[in-house]
Amino acid sequence: MDEALRIHDYLPVSYANREEEAYIRFLWDAFDTNYSAEKYEFANLAFHLLYMSFVCFSVWQIRAARRADFDKAMVGFQSDVENKLSGADTPFKFFENLKESAIFRFIKLVGCDNQQVGEFAKFVKQRNRIAHPSGTVFFNSKENLDEQIENIMAEIDHIQQHMIPVLHDCLRTFLEENADPEGWEYSIPEDQIDAALIHAHYFSRKDIDVCLAFDISAFDSHADAASIRELFATFEETYRAEGED
Repeated sequence: MDEALRIHDYLPVSYANREEEAYIRFLWDAFDTNYSAEKYEFANLAFHLLYMSFVCFSVWQIRAARRADFDKAMVGFQSDVENKLSGADTPFKFFENLKESAIFRFIKLVGCDNQQVGEFAKFVKQRNRIAHPSGTVFFNSKENLDEQIENIMAEIDHIQQHMIPVLHDCLRTFLEENADPEGWEYSIPEDQIDAALIHAHYFSRKDIDVCLAFDISAFDSHADAASIRELFATFEETYRAEGED
């Protein structure tokens, strides 16, 4: 269970609406309840959906930071699917138009090769086998499921490592676009950071930690270097403190 709890650090700290937050909470509760009741097969199904939600949030960030590459990765999709993926206003809408395994095509945009993507997607194939009547219970012990969770979390760690440049790009764009407070939606810097960076990109605690390690000296020669540094300092002060609680 301790390993399963780690997934919370990889899921968003805020969502677009209460329904999305309730959905993620429902999945965790379904996992926790079935795990405690020794219904490991159903616990695995719920944890799998948490894993796929993490993947979905990562693809959302890739689309934001690498839009041109994202559009090229859609080559071969029907035009209506392309339009829906391009215009999706929530990460969950990606799955309305794609098979689960197809979402991993976009993970290749962060430098993962076919073998790595195959490792990420193998859990979908496993889930498909157990989501249909088979007469067999694949996860029939705590040890079986704990091993599966450990494997899933290892792949989440791998994806997260590949996402570092994308997350830094999201932060870099935010800092540039918000260098002038006159253009802010909110008057308080912390609120602007929450809305335009954390909330807009579905940042998790792990994503925030990655961005706290961003090298702000990259903006030393920028015309708005002073205000960008000040905004980044507010981000550091706010979220480093939260992470240390």
